[in-house]
Amino acid sequence: MLSKKMTGTLNAQVAAELYSSYLYMSMSAWLQNEGHPGAAKWMGLQAREEVFHAGKFYNYLLDRGGAVRLGAIEAPPAKWKSPLEVFEAAYAHEQKVTALIGNLMTLAKSEGDHASEIFLQWFVSEQVEEEAGTLEVVQKYKLAAGQGPGLFIIDQELGARTLSAEVKNALTGAPPAAD
Repeated sequence: MLSKKMTGTLNAQVAAELYSSYLYMSMSAWLQNEGHPGAAKWMGLQAREEVFHAGKFYNYLLDRGGAVRLGAIEAPPAKWKSPLEVFEAAYAHEQKVTALIGNLMTLAKSEGDHASEIFLQWFVSEQVEEEAGTLEVVQKYKLAAGQGPGLFIIDQELGARTLSAEVKNALTGAPPAAD
């Protein structure tokens, strides 16, 4: 059984993950409107991945007998100056999410909630990947220095992104692949 504090903090994380999705949807729309379809696709997939993360927290709450309490999600920003600024904001946001996951892990440890520690370990690893992925894009945009050919190449690379099989299956309801 989850503690009251853990239940509240996990519910807050559901909202944080859904906000992340909302933010990335807004970024995707801006990128599309500004003529960066590859980057828009990348951000759109990121938004879907955040819904998957929210679902993992939601289901964990239910599995552990916690009450799910969905709260309001604030409106994200809608304008940026450049694709670089979009990805810098995404990177900063992922760093905030990493801190939230760290706080959850600290709480689980302080409560001796081993099941939550094990559950949260997936997110600790995921956040390493999330930060590395967004930072890589930031670095590419900085290398391109706003030059058209470089931006075009980066946009093509970003447009090649696909969802992981785990996320794709979870979002489509498909059964996991057999090992």
